[in-house]
Amino acid sequence: MYCAAILVKMKTQKSNLISLVLILVSVVFFRPVEAQENYVSILKKYKIDPDHVSIEMTSDNKDVFSLNAHQKKIPASVSKLITTYAVLNRFPLGSKFQTLVYKDKDNLIIKGGGDPGFVSENMWYMVNELMRQNVKSVKDIIVDDSLFDTVRFDQSREDKRVDRAYDSPVGALSFNWNAVNVFVKPTKVGEKAQAVVDPENGYYDLKNNTVTVAGAVKKDLVVSINNSSKIISVSGEVHHKAAEKAVFKAIGDPDIWTGINLKAFLKQRGITVSGDVRKGSVPATAELIYTHDSKNLSLILADMNKFSNNYVAEMLTKLLSTTEGKKENISLSDGVEVIKKELLKAGLNEKEVVFENPSGFTRNNKISAQSLNKVLIRMKNNFTHFPALLESLPIAGIDGTLKRRMKDTDAQGWVRAKTGYLDGIVTLAGFAGRKDGHVLTFTFLYNGPRDEAIVREAFDQLLLLSLK
Repeated sequence: MYCAAILVKMKTQKSNLISLVLILVSVVFFRPVEAQENYVSILKKYKIDPDHVSIEMTSDNKDVFSLNAHQKKIPASVSKLITTYAVLNRFPLGSKFQTLVYKDKDNLIIKGGGDPGFVSENMWYMVNELMRQNVKSVKDIIVDDSLFDTVRFDQSREDKRVDRAYDSPVGALSFNWNAVNVFVKPTKVGEKAQAVVDPENGYYDLKNNTVTVAGAVKKDLVVSINNSSKIISVSGEVHHKAAEKAVFKAIGDPDIWTGINLKAFLKQRGITVSGDVRKGSVPATAELIYTHDSKNLSLILADMNKFSNNYVAEMLTKLLSTTEGKKENISLSDGVEVIKKELLKAGLNEKEVVFENPSGFTRNNKISAQSLNKVLIRMKNNFTHFPALLESLPIAGIDGTLKRRMKDTDAQGWVRAKTGYLDGIVTLAGFAGRKDGHVLTFTFLYNGPRDEAIVREAFDQLLLLSLK
């Protein structure tokens, strides 16, 4: 009886062991296939042609889902992830860029150091510092833009210029992201809406042809800028209950724009400027009287990635050439060559990546999902870089270009990724955290005719599935 009981127990254990093995085989071999089919079914649901995508999702260097992962596509603004990679490799964390102010006889000279985040608050601080140094009057304001070349719109950008802030010019001496703000809000019915140019400096002549209306708006609000004639035109109808609207327009000449604003800020603080704003260089006899340090590099990267700022991407790219000793007349192509060197170090050659513009505002950049994932994984595996990268990326349902995406879903707060868009191009790449502690690295590239909103929704659904 005892021996029989032992035999029964052994058979039962063997049977349980076989069952366990079968379960494991099912998990290892059948579940992933089922998951792959689920991902494919999402693309089918949204009628996305598989030939139009390059997708790779990995976890702990293991494939989660991939489709045409080796196929190169136009990445649009996810190109900024490559720019981020090169910047983090070349500049130490905490790096800052300087704007210098000199005094020579009666003239004030301001020299740009490529700070992409020099804005009104910084200008006020600078002017207050000059007051404390008893600067009471100035003849000319000389603007020194010599660190970079004078090419404002690099040929690697899209050919057609637009007057919106995402197509702002680049200069070593720049101010307020090289954009002017126009604020429009209603007044009394039948009267012109209130239109205000900010900062107010007299540089642009404002033409206000709006009207405040009580009924349905029949003429949309239009704000345009002519940088040749220095005219900002505002026209159309504004409903009397409408909220104030802010419109951002690209200016034309960054260094003069900075000087004009400095002159206006000095005037508001009682410092007279009797002469003109003119281009020039720092005289050998000039005395350095003020140094403005930019914000921390990680915060500048956030300016670039959270809102996909093309201007910041090109400014940082030109600054990359300073790591190779260049001190003047730096071109965008100089900085792009530095980025290409960093890609080669990552094992990606020109056959795998075509990279011409660091912001992605071009159709000439080409990369596969697998190659971009490789760059992301290298940053993920570098502890000094990964926190700065994550902090710079939009958070699903929270901020940046993902503020309205995946909101009130399981992905809210768990996806940090860079978005990209051009006509016929929708892209998304970054990281998705799972509650089990695993972090997915993903790149989704779409080039095709499907409506952008549909493609975005499909990408969001792929991420939601991956988090289950």
